Amino acid sequence: MDLNIVKSSGITTKFSKNKLQHSLIKSGADPSTIQHILTTVIDELYPGITTKEIYNRAFSMLKKKKPVYASKYKLKKAIYELGPTGYPFEKFIGALLSYSGYKTNLRTIVQGKCVDHEIDVVAIKNNKKILAECKFHSEEGRNCDVKIPLYVSSRYQDILENYKGSSSNNVAPDECWVVTNTRFTKDALTYGNCVHLHLVSWDYPHDNGLKERIDRLSLYPITVSTLLTNREKQFLLSREVVLIRQLLNDTFYLDHLGVSEARKHKIIKEIKSLINI
Repeated sequence: MDLNIVKSSGITTKFSKNKLQHSLIKSGADPSTIQHILTTVIDELYPGITTKEIYNRAFSMLKKKKPVYASKYKLKKAIYELGPTGYPFEKFIGALLSYSGYKTNLRTIVQGKCVDHEIDVVAIKNNKKILAECKFHSEEGRNCDVKIPLYVSSRYQDILENYKGSSSNNVAPDECWVVTNTRFTKDALTYGNCVHLHLVSWDYPHDNGLKERIDRLSLYPITVSTLLTNREKQFLLSREVVLIRQLLNDTFYLDHLGVSEARKHKIIKEIKSLINI
C-alpha cells in the first residue's frame, strides 16, 4: 500500500503492513486476531495519519481481545512512561543486568585520573566489570546524537587512566555501555563503535537490543500493565518497583493501594501471563 503516514518525529514515511504485522506478532496475538486487526486498521488508513493513531487503534483492539496482548504490544510506550526522570530507567537497566547474573550498583562514584564520575550502573560478573550510562528520553522521536558517545567516551577514558600503574585491588572496568530507550543517530553509532563503546538502544544491536532483551528475559516494566492506573504505577515507581514481576512477591504494595481482592487476582493473573508462569 503506497500511503504516507507521519512518525512521532514528524517525519513522513510510507506505511508498512509488514512492520505493523511484526509488532502484532511480537504481542503474542493469535493469527486470526492479527489478521482481523490488520484488515481493520488498513481499511481506516488515510493520507497523513500518524503512527500514534495507528498504534492506538491496534492497542484498543488487542486490549479487547486479551489484555496480555496489549501489554506486550505497548512495551515501547511503557518504557517512555518510566519517566519523566531518568532514575526509574536506570533502575530498570540495573534489573535487566541483575537478572543476567550481574551484581549491580546504581549511581556509583568512580574515580578518574582528573575528576570523579557518577556512573548510572556498575555491574560485575565473574570479575568482568561494566560501566553503564543510561540516556532516557520521555518524548518519542528524540534520538541520541554523536555528542552522547563523545561525552561518555571521554569520561570512560579518564576512569581508565586512573587504573594505569595503580596497585589498587579494585577491578578495572572492561566495558562501557551507553543504553537508551530511543535510538542512536548514524554518527553516534559510527563513533561509538569506533571507540569500542557497547551501544544498546531500543532495536540495536540487531536481535539483541533493549526490546529483545526484555522479551527474552520476560522482564517487563510495571508500566506495561493495562489493569493498573497511572496513579498506581507512579506510586509503585516511587517505591522503586520497576518490574511487574516484583508484585508477585510483594503484593502488599497492592494492599497499600487499596486494590480489591478481585482486582488483585486479575492483576496477578496478567503478570503470570506476561512472564509465562
